Amino acid sequence: MFLYLVLDLVIDKLWTFYLVQISEGIIFTADMSFFYHFGKYLLFLKGMFSKPEKLSVYIDRTITEMNNIGVGSLAIVVIIAIFQGAVTTLQIAYQLISPLISKPVIGSIVSDSSMLELAPTITCLVLAGKVGSHIASEIGTMRVSEQIDALEVMGINSSGYLALPKIVAGLVMIPLLVVISIFLSNLGGIIAGEASGILTSEEYLQGARESFLPYNLFFALVKAFTYAFIITSVSAFQGYTTNGGALEVGASSTKAVVYSAVAILFSDYLLAQLML
Repeated sequence: MFLYLVLDLVIDKLWTFYLVQISEGIIFTADMSFFYHFGKYLLFLKGMFSKPEKLSVYIDRTITEMNNIGVGSLAIVVIIAIFQGAVTTLQIAYQLISPLISKPVIGSIVSDSSMLELAPTITCLVLAGKVGSHIASEIGTMRVSEQIDALEVMGINSSGYLALPKIVAGLVMIPLLVVISIFLSNLGGIIAGEASGILTSEEYLQGARESFLPYNLFFALVKAFTYAFIITSVSAFQGYTTNGGALEVGASSTKAVVYSAVAILFSDYLLAQLML
């Protein structure tokens, strides 16, 4: 009875607070602000294709961005993937050590976890911090220094010239980085298993082969392409809409990382719900 009264009081207070917020227009304003910025984001994406430049210009810039996004991020992806697989193997073995459970089961769980969740999601969350902040700060600096205004004065589609090559490069390179991460996660699991004496490489590979499904790899690639588009487009939008000076460029970089991470986690759940 006492617990019921406490819950009733808490609910009543929360409902009163909510009504006050609505009456002051705070919640309504926040909702409208979200739709306003989401609409600007969609118009930004539409504007990239409204006035295309020469194909050769896009090809040159795309190759440059592929080097910046892919090759520039390879080292951090390698380090994360190897330790990610190694730690997962040790933790799975700690939980499943039992005479009733065969050791290849550990390899099966680690390989499937790496493919379905760890490699695409963890890798892209890290890339949201590295690649996303770089894209937002680069375009944001061009905006506050009026370089984008100069491009528009010359009749160049600034959003397409600056953002589209980054998005295409991200759609090409980030899935490749995810595939590398999947391979290295399993390699890290094999190394950790052999080094700790938990299981041999043959036992690990036996479990990985027995549980492998081509659809799991397809699902991982779908997630990688989705995350790549989120990281590059959201970060480019945040940089493109920067107003002010150096402080605002830093704020745009922070927003790009936060919004990309939240969108990745939301789409992670949505894709799992729809495809699994």
